[in-house]
Amino acid sequence: MGLISLIWGVVAMVWMVIALIPLLGWGNWFLIPFAAIGAVIAAIGIGLTSPEKRGRAKAGLVLNGIVIIVGIVRLSLGGGII
Repeated sequence: MGLISLIWGVVAMVWMVIALIPLLGWGNWFLIPFAAIGAVIAAIGIGLTSPEKRGRAKAGLVLNGIVIIVGIVRLSLGGGII
């Protein structure tokens, strides 16, 4: 689960960088739910693995959390969220 959430977070981070390009901000509407699913996978991974093997899941949770926050800020600045 940890590796899946880490890869999911990296894909979301690349998508976030692409969505920062002007006229591609509509990608944030799909990016936020995508990253939220990755965060849920990471949370499940943290809950199911032993304490010494939680590093990948924690990294995936952090990456997906950053992507969600940046996506919400980007939408609010661009007028996507009223």
